[in-house]
Amino acid sequence: MKKIQDRLRALPGVDKVLREDPIVALADEFPQVLVTEAIQQVIIDLRQSLLAADGEVTDVQLLPHAVATEAAALCRRVSRPSLQPVINATGTLLHTNLGRAPLAEQALEAISATARGYSNLELTLETGKRGHRFDHVESLICRLTGAEAALVVNNNAGAVLLALTALGKGREAIVSRGELVEIGGAFRIPDVMEAGGLRLKEVGSTNRTHLRDYENAISDETAMLVKAHTSNYRIVGFTSDVPARDLVPLAKQHDLIVLEDLGSGMLFDLSAYGLPQEPTVTETVEAGVDVITFSGDKLLGGPQAGIIVGRSDLLAKIKHHPLARALRIDKLTLAALEATLRLYLDRKDAINNVPLLRMLDAEQQGSRVRCQRLLDSLQGQVAAELEMIEDFARVGGGAMPLAELADTSIAIRPTQISMEQLAYRLRTCETPVMGRLQDERFLVNTRAVTDAQMENLVAALKAVLARS
Repeated sequence: MKKIQDRLRALPGVDKVLREDPIVALADEFPQVLVTEAIQQVIIDLRQSLLAADGEVTDVQLLPHAVATEAAALCRRVSRPSLQPVINATGTLLHTNLGRAPLAEQALEAISATARGYSNLELTLETGKRGHRFDHVESLICRLTGAEAALVVNNNAGAVLLALTALGKGREAIVSRGELVEIGGAFRIPDVMEAGGLRLKEVGSTNRTHLRDYENAISDETAMLVKAHTSNYRIVGFTSDVPARDLVPLAKQHDLIVLEDLGSGMLFDLSAYGLPQEPTVTETVEAGVDVITFSGDKLLGGPQAGIIVGRSDLLAKIKHHPLARALRIDKLTLAALEATLRLYLDRKDAINNVPLLRMLDAEQQGSRVRCQRLLDSLQGQVAAELEMIEDFARVGGGAMPLAELADTSIAIRPTQISMEQLAYRLRTCETPVMGRLQDERFLVNTRAVTDAQMENLVAALKAVLARS
């Protein structure tokens, strides 16, 4: 006990640490109160470590200069923004934890221009009268999808909730059991329906649902037939479901609404890039589906938004529902979405400028060349075994979970630190890097890494894997 007490007394006072060079050098960089708090925190952490396990703290760590060095590093860490740019080397293109789709340069320019001053957000310039913010994109969306009307809210979950509430509150909605899924963030389709004031009527079984199941479930209380995208969940094998287009005649016969949540929502077919074929928004509109919802920040490659398209009479009800105001998008999202949608007026413009579409269009040989350059930059410079391997990329973001895009990655086996230490140090370096741990290797996939980020990626790997 005496030894611990002696070591506790050896902890330097704040005033002494303030005079050390690492802290003095921060005078013009950080407020004095922040520096003092950092020193106090380091001393508190050392005291707690001493009390918990004496052998884990060295005498050197108790020196004023060592405390000052650690406090200076802590100052820099806490002063960095919490939300930081990250290099996505995971091979997942729409990584939900990393913010999903990066925006096109045109969208970034539109955000900047709109944020710098005032805009006609809810003003019709021709008449000088108040307008609606979604008017700026409605005609664009209708032109791109063939829908009669459109509305944009903050995200697709909000779009589903708003449409269900406005069109079916107090009545029944029929949905297949195989589509009652839970996706990221504990988001459950049944919970959304309940929040919208609908009574859920499940039909079919988990793996097989037939048209007759819907037909037999219809009653006087039924308001709509609902199709929900199953996101990352798939049933394979002995399965069957009913496409929305097959529900349309049944719904018309009983004067019901067909509502389909497409999830990602594609504006044109992406099967040419190795992705499975799924109905586009236009195809779904042409099939006669009354109301369709989809995301702006997934396969569309825009900002987070929920887009609702469909029949003008139904969209009018949705637009005038009180919940529409609570879920509306802000001017910066609107600016980014409009700029992204304008790129889709010409398919080549979209492919050349929307980052996600460029990633999908990247040929495997292109990835191989980038990986070879990365390998050449690291070979002989780091304490690790390096290998270029055949790999795959995934779309992610709840879109097409079974689709794999042939690709190439660098597999890293560190020789002086553990795999977990490598991942941690890359996550916490100046420009955080996210890779993928697989088969006792750390994989770096460059498909979602921009040319501008390659230099920082190389620097981070060299620093973290430096030879001791």
